[in-house]
Amino acid sequence: MTAIARIGGRGSFPPALLAVAAIPSLLVVLPVAYALLRSSEAGFAGIVSELTRPMTIHLLSNTMTLAVAVTTLTVLIGVAAAWCTERCDIPWPGLWRVIVSAPLAVPAFVSSYAWASLGPAYQGMGGAVMILTLSCTPLIYLPVAAALRGIDPSFEDVARSLGRGRWRTFLEVVVPQAAPAIMGGALLVSSHMLAEFGALSFLQVETFTTAIFQQYEVQFDNAAAALLSSVLMAICVPIALAEMRIRKGRRFSRSGKGVARNPDLARLGGFRWPAVALFGLFGTLAIGVPFATLFYWLTHGTSAGYGLERVAPALVGSISYSLSGGLLTTLLAVPLVLASMRMRGWLVSMAERLPYAIHGLPGLVIALSLVYFAIRYAPPFYQSPALVLVAYVMLFLPLAQSSIRASAELVPPELEDVARTLGKSPLVAFVEVTLPNLLPGVGAGLALVVLQLMRELTATLLLAPSGVVTLATEFWSYTNDRAYAAAAPFAAALVIVSGVPVYIFTLRTLRRG
Repeated sequence: MTAIARIGGRGSFPPALLAVAAIPSLLVVLPVAYALLRSSEAGFAGIVSELTRPMTIHLLSNTMTLAVAVTTLTVLIGVAAAWCTERCDIPWPGLWRVIVSAPLAVPAFVSSYAWASLGPAYQGMGGAVMILTLSCTPLIYLPVAAALRGIDPSFEDVARSLGRGRWRTFLEVVVPQAAPAIMGGALLVSSHMLAEFGALSFLQVETFTTAIFQQYEVQFDNAAAALLSSVLMAICVPIALAEMRIRKGRRFSRSGKGVARNPDLARLGGFRWPAVALFGLFGTLAIGVPFATLFYWLTHGTSAGYGLERVAPALVGSISYSLSGGLLTTLLAVPLVLASMRMRGWLVSMAERLPYAIHGLPGLVIALSLVYFAIRYAPPFYQSPALVLVAYVMLFLPLAQSSIRASAELVPPELEDVARTLGKSPLVAFVEVTLPNLLPGVGAGLALVVLQLMRELTATLLLAPSGVVTLATEFWSYTNDRAYAAAAPFAAALVIVSGVPVYIFTLRTLRRG
């Protein structure tokens, strides 16, 4: 098989876009090369010593404990909440859908700041597991709730007619059909836990990510940080590859529209009001406490009102960098997705999959690799806006890929073939025929990437040019100095900016078909 070949009957692919599609693959190599090059400088004896020292074992234990505990709890809570709101007769289901989804609008480091500022009792591993579980539950709830809406209840009717009870029907019929959504969400939560930095810094929990940052601050770009990055990469890559495999196996269309009928709602009986109380408790802990704490710090504290003049420049910085990064990421994702659909060969397949392979890596590792190569091989790019945008592309390209591919799957490639028969060049046919049909996916991908970039912290913190500030970096700066009241306006602005798209996305995802 040739390295690259066009798939017959799959439309044209402009040669000019093929070179653009290769750019993300070249970028993905950088963090891997950085970790290997810097780790090798320690020598074999140094590597063994670093990997076997008690501190490394402690970091590994903390990292895995956090990932396993939070993933397990979010799956249990998210699946139970989805089942109650979509398949049970719980009162006010619309209200609970919004409440369980709302923590998505509050960045994890903002929630952790709110809880940590209440006192040391909420810090440590126990507090981290609780707070991050509350913050990440929507990542399980939303896809599972959407999956439950798409499952044909006739399968459950057949199981019940064969004498299976509700619980057995749920475990043997519903769970297998919702498994891709559950597993995909679980892998996403796991990768978030491995990459989390800001929240864990507030909560005084040491993991690989926090240790890498500390090593970087103590000894700029040292081999120890690279070694820890290598261990973290070894953990992250299998998770990212598993997530990519699940995404690839998902169906994007089906022959019928919606389900055959609305399912019969299960009666909760005596558990009806206890379930309502649990939803209320979740809302209080996940939304009520952070919002109440933010309101308190906005109006109290010795540093209240300090630094307000910096909110506007930080907001401008956040919007300008997130929009620029979102546009660049989306523009690079379009040719990559089309190449994977219309070309075949191992080069195209690898180009599509490589961005997913580093999707689980923290922004800190990506930033360190870019700092290393910029200082040594491209000094003019060090501390330039271009380097920040490159990091954004490396971190969030898969988010744009997934959204664009969902739209591209619905566009018949033969439309371009017809345009070619009318004398259009491949590029003109693409721009006039295919691109307009991709706009819904492009818009969704752009919105999702921009939302994530508004809250991105570590890569921006390390790579942003001097004098450039964002809401996230200013928030981090003030909280680092324990000026909680001064940090509150930046946190509030982050929540407001994130809340609108999250609310729209939630309504769109959970709208009944």
